[in-house]
Amino acid sequence: MAFLNINRVTKGFGQGGRRTCVLRDINLNIERGEFVAIVGFSGSGKTTLINLIAGLTRPDAGVIRLNDLDVSGPGPDRGVVFQNYALLPWLTVYENIALAADNLFPNWSREKRRQHVERHLALVNLAAARDKLPHQLSGGMRQRVSVARALAMDPQILLLDEPLSALDALTRATLQDEIERIWEADQKTVVMITNDVDEGLLLADRIIPMTPGPEATLGPEIAVTLPRPRNRKALNHDPEFKRLRAAVAGWLLDAAAAKRRATPHRTLVLPALVAAGLGQSATPREAVIS
Repeated sequence: MAFLNINRVTKGFGQGGRRTCVLRDINLNIERGEFVAIVGFSGSGKTTLINLIAGLTRPDAGVIRLNDLDVSGPGPDRGVVFQNYALLPWLTVYENIALAADNLFPNWSREKRRQHVERHLALVNLAAARDKLPHQLSGGMRQRVSVARALAMDPQILLLDEPLSALDALTRATLQDEIERIWEADQKTVVMITNDVDEGLLLADRIIPMTPGPEATLGPEIAVTLPRPRNRKALNHDPEFKRLRAAVAGWLLDAAAAKRRATPHRTLVLPALVAAGLGQSATPREAVIS
């Protein structure tokens, strides 16, 4: 069995007739050490999928198994890097990372925990900022702390929930390089959620596109066979990169068009309004809404 196995998972939110199915019949197998990117439009349910794998929410149907064990709740075997950093603002960079190590490895000596934290600070190039508070850091540095904290848990799998989407282009490119470097050094299994096709092609072994929501599901996997390490400047002139980009983007656009065609439309009759002081009634107008 695959290291991560998602079998016929469905998830919705709401009550009764107002319940919306966000994900339907999600099937995914990921092997140990793989870097997989799931790419889709905003609002398609990508974060819901990450939360399901992390055990932060439970599926309505289906099973998620990690290393042959059912995922029934959060656990230290899954490290999550969120979009919004999720750092404790009153703790320093060192203390935010140490909090994870202290809670997960209480039987270690103080010196061993210190070395563990120092190693992960160095891994994300933040040794010089160890005593700074989160508000003293740039967005890219805060995200580095989040990555270091997740890795300090020594998880079996690293879940990245659009961790770079809030960053400017230059910082984003720098962090992409850092994530690839860390993955090469640590060989953790990684599932990354992104809406950036180029980012997925730069980092992942496989890209799996997602249909638009509601009732989103996964499309066909696309293997990324581009040799590593990958240089973004060189990739822009690589025919295989261009082919893969066109294949992923084309599938996403076709899926979005099919969703629009399949979505029923309703005609809404807008009320006739009378402009104050004019004494003339307006003609009712029709508007088509999805």
